[in-house]
Amino acid sequence: MKDDADQNRPTLTRRRFFQGLTLLPVAAALPGCAPGAPTESGTPATAAAKDYTPEFFNAAEWAFITAACDRLIPSDETGPGAVESGVPEFLDRHMQTPYAAGAIWYMQGPFLEAPSEFGYQGKLALRDILKVGIDAFDAHCRSQFDGKTFAQLSHEQQETLLKAAEGGKLELEAISSKLFFSNLLGEVKNGYFADPKYGANKDMAAWKMIGYPGMRADYIDWIGVRNKAYPLPPVDLAGRRG
Repeated sequence: MKDDADQNRPTLTRRRFFQGLTLLPVAAALPGCAPGAPTESGTPATAAAKDYTPEFFNAAEWAFITAACDRLIPSDETGPGAVESGVPEFLDRHMQTPYAAGAIWYMQGPFLEAPSEFGYQGKLALRDILKVGIDAFDAHCRSQFDGKTFAQLSHEQQETLLKAAEGGKLELEAISSKLFFSNLLGEVKNGYFADPKYGANKDMAAWKMIGYPGMRADYIDWIGVRNKAYPLPPVDLAGRRG
């Protein structure tokens, strides 16, 4: 018989994922446990992604983005995954902004690897990091898996590759796998918790999952409250209630 701690473990694992800013395939051991959960065939949950036509990413890049989002934040009984929440749509929209194009970055040389406290010192803007990284990632997959791209691999293979990239242990042409992974994961998380107006966090599901009140004008009475859930649903920038 499981105790209370065991019963709560999936929720705690998912919370640690968001707190630790790292890749944890929390639903990999729970196939089919939630509506829209990934299947064993390796085909990502694409229902939400099909409702949007990408303008920045081409077809191959879009397939990679959808598959990677599905593995980075998979759905489970605690909450929806990145695909169901619309994160691929967020990424495509965000890559078309001046920020992603490097318009507000210092993009002149010298370009070099520097300690993290000095910030990014490379020559690629965010959208180029993702495009170059996706192309290099798929090229690596084709060379190692009989011509298959990342999106065509099994979930286990995808997670193994993402883990290797996270640690900088995946050798890619033209870009550091660690640089690519860290930027991709950061963007996925940005979309997952962003206001719904930016394309993801559908129905404010991520906010509801963590108890975030959203853009409510006043909840100062609850700032000092401990050990009691906030009783009201979140509100987005447009004033819609979750």
